[in-house]
Amino acid sequence: MPYLSFHVSQDVSRSQAQAVPDTLTELTATLLGKKRELTAVEITCAKAGRWYVGAQDVASQSQVGFYLEIKVTEGTNTKGEKAQYIDAVFAAVAEIFGDVAPASYIVIHEVHADAWGYAGQTQEYRYIRGKSL
Repeated sequence: MPYLSFHVSQDVSRSQAQAVPDTLTELTATLLGKKRELTAVEITCAKAGRWYVGAQDVASQSQVGFYLEIKVTEGTNTKGEKAQYIDAVFAAVAEIFGDVAPASYIVIHEVHADAWGYAGQTQEYRYIRGKSL
């Protein structure tokens, strides 16, 4: 049940707007083992001249900047899985948008199982319920 918040330094085309959730959902499912049907992706676009790296507008450098935050349940992925995911996401975003600023970030937040959930139940409750059946 990951939640992904994708921020990008430009407006996106219709094809990019579909490629982002398609690609991120696929990578999240295959590399982190998360359920596709529970993966939520939000896309936020910054206006031109509103994304800076090193106090320089990335658009003036013909680059695209991005920031991805993903929330997953704590302890459900290894360091190796997370490293592979970060590498694959960076490469995939470069395929979608072209020249990506190296200072584009991917942050995996591991949330305690008792601190989040969906459909009104925490992840911890789902785990305990599954063990007791």
